[in-house]
This record gives sequence, C-alpha cells and structure tokens, in this order.
Amino acid sequence: MKVRAGSAIIAFFALVAIFGGWFSETVLGLDPRANDIQAIAQPPSAEHLLGTTQFGQDVLAQVIAGASGSMFVGFLAAAIGTALAVLVGVTAGYFGGGVDGVLNFLTNLFLVMPVLPLIFVVAGYLQGTGLWTIALIIGLFGWAGGARTLRAQAMSVAGRDFVRAMRLLGENNRRLAFFEVLPHMTGLIASMFLHALIGAVLAEAGLAFLGISDSGAISWGTMIQAAQQQSAVLRGLWWWFVPPGLCIALIGTAAALVNFGVDEVANPKLRVVRTRRRPRIARSEAV
Repeated sequence: MKVRAGSAIIAFFALVAIFGGWFSETVLGLDPRANDIQAIAQPPSAEHLLGTTQFGQDVLAQVIAGASGSMFVGFLAAAIGTALAVLVGVTAGYFGGGVDGVLNFLTNLFLVMPVLPLIFVVAGYLQGTGLWTIALIIGLFGWAGGARTLRAQAMSVAGRDFVRAMRLLGENNRRLAFFEVLPHMTGLIASMFLHALIGAVLAEAGLAFLGISDSGAISWGTMIQAAQQQSAVLRGLWWWFVPPGLCIALIGTAAALVNFGVDEVANPKLRVVRTRRRPRIARSEAV
C-alpha cells in the first residue's frame, strides 16, 4: 500500500514534468511567464485557479512549469549520485586491498567535507549556468554516504561461498562484482536513489531560496524565492508560496513511502515482523 501510494504520487509528478508544459500552454492556454497587469497578486479565482503573483503571472502555470525544473534536477542529481556511489562502493568493497584504500580515502574525504557550504560556493561561482549544472553539482557532492554503505554490503556479499566458488572456477572479477554481487544490493540502491531524489529537490529549493540557483529557470525553488523577495508571507499572499512548498512536501512524502516499502521487501527481518502481525490481526477480528 505504501509503495503504491508513493509510486502513484511520483508518477503523477513525473507525468506533469514531462507533459505539463504542453498541457498548460496548449489545453489550458496558460503561459508561466506571461504578465496580466489586470490581475496583480490576485487570490484564487475561476480565471486563475491558484491566483497570481505580484507580477501578474499565473501560479498554476508556474507550478506546472516548476515541476519540470525541480523533477529534472531531482532525477538527474539522484542518478549521478547513485551511479557514483555504486561504482565507487562496489569496486572498493569487492576488490579490497589498494583499490579499497584509495577509494575509501576518497569517500572519507567527501564525507568530512562541508558539502552544503561547498555546494553554495560552487553554485554561486557558476551562477546562471542553468539547472543542468545545479543537478551536476548536487550529484557530484552527494554520493559519498551511499558509497560507504555499498562498500560494506559489497564486502559482505563478496565473502559468501558462491562468490568464492566462482572465483576458484576462474570467473572474471568485473563480472563477479557487477553481475553477481551488485544484484544482491538492488533494494539498497533503490532506497539510496529515492533518498537522493528527496535531497536533490530540497537542495535545489534551498539554493534557489538563497538566490544561488538559475533565476531565469522556473522551478518550485525559484517560485518560493520570488515570493520571499516580494514579502509574500507578510502580505498574506499564501497562494504564491504554499503550492510549490506543498509539491516539495508531497515529493518527499512519496519518496519516503516508497522507501519504506522497498525496505520491507529488501529486509527479511521487516518481512518477518509484517507476517507475524497478520495472524494477530486475523485472530482479533475473529474474536
């Protein structure tokens, strides 16, 4: 149930990110950058379902357009960070020795770095380069924790009897690492990806709120930043900042729900607890 609910929310926002721009402009006739001087800072109405901004821009159109920007950053950064974590963690954990020493030192170096301030500095230096660069920066600085977890898991799997037997038979080490050891960590990798997705969306929103993200792009973060600059909270323009904030919260909730479901599937102990609860519930209902 958790996985279905979370997956449905993520799939909905993914569809909005892909087709929302076309639907908004073609079907609804809304332009996120158009200024309606006759409707400045108007609350939700029949003409503007989510109201308008201080600049007369339709909030609904901007929320739809912002889904594309925020989800793009989230998925790209999560993909980059997860790929680096898998490459470094599995390689270090399986091969060990000098390879493990070098990669573990690199991982520890990134772990002790003040990542958030470093992201702010790099993003500020590269300001105006677009969402691609923001996603790349977040992904490049967000892999170390996952790599360390995967390293420990890879070391555990690499020490099992079936891996040792295949080594004795002369199986290629790269094939063993990425085709025999890696599949045993799919649940953990999926959980890491979802965690990285939440972190990337929140990081982009934080960068935009601080004015470091690309101000020319439309995302939920830049919407909140624009509302903050125009004192929307003090002026009571709740319809300007609540929708993008709610969307970010929904993405986080959905990813967390899917993550809980993945943990139940990947962790045998959680499955045992769940199966034990079902007979108790059935007995109580029978009584």
